[in-house]
Amino acid sequence: MLYCILFIFAILGPSMSNVYHVKAIKEPINIDGRGTDPSWQQANNLDRFQDPWGLEEIQKTSFRAMHSEDYLHFLFVVEDSNIVAHGDPADKRGVLTADRVEIFFKSNGDMKPYYCLEMDPWGRVLDYRSNYYRQPEFDWEWPEEDLHVLASINPSGYIVEGQISLNSLREMNILEDGKIEAGVFRGDFSNLGSIDPVVRWITWINPDTEKPDFHVPTAFGTLILQE
Repeated sequence: MLYCILFIFAILGPSMSNVYHVKAIKEPINIDGRGTDPSWQQANNLDRFQDPWGLEEIQKTSFRAMHSEDYLHFLFVVEDSNIVAHGDPADKRGVLTADRVEIFFKSNGDMKPYYCLEMDPWGRVLDYRSNYYRQPEFDWEWPEEDLHVLASINPSGYIVEGQISLNSLREMNILEDGKIEAGVFRGDFSNLGSIDPVVRWITWINPDTEKPDFHVPTAFGTLILQE
C-alpha cells in the first residue's frame, strides 16, 4: 500500500503534498503584473487549492514560484467571474474587503512572529507582522526595497505577480537551509455589501480547523528552493 501511495504522489507531483519545489533561474523574472515572462513556463504549477469549509466548486487558482540569485518570485493566476475591489486604490487597508491572494511566512513553529502579504487585483498590498494568535501589527511594513508587487485584471479574473528579496527573508529568519515555511491562500468575495455576503476561503493546505482560519501552524507548507 505504501508503494502505491508513493507512486501516486510521484505521478501527481509536489502540489499534492505539503511541499512545493521552487526551481532556480539564472536571471531575475521581469515583473509586469501580467505574468508574461517566459521563465514562468518552467515553474512548477500549484493548482490543487481547496475550500475545506464549503461544498460548492471553487474557481481556479494557480500559484507558481521561482528563485533567482537575489529574489523569490511568485505568480498567482486567478479565475474570478465577479471581482470585488472597493475603496481608495492607495489605501492598502481596502485589501481587507477585496478579493485577494495571500502568502504567509512563519519564522518558527510558534509563529512568533509570522509575516503576512495580502494582495488584491489592483496590486494593493496589506503587509503586516503578527504573533500567534492573531496579534497583528499593521504599522509594520515589509521594507519597500525588498518587495515588489504588480497586478492586472483580465476577462477571466486577475493576476498578481511579485518578488521578495532573499536577503529580507533571511533577516526575518524565514529562509533557512533553503526552506521557507509558507501558507498560500485566497479570499473570494461575492455579494459584498449585501445582507448576506459570501466569502470563500481557499487554501493550498487544509488546516483542519472547524471554521476558516489561516492564522494557525497547520495552514503552512514548505517551499524548498532547489539548486
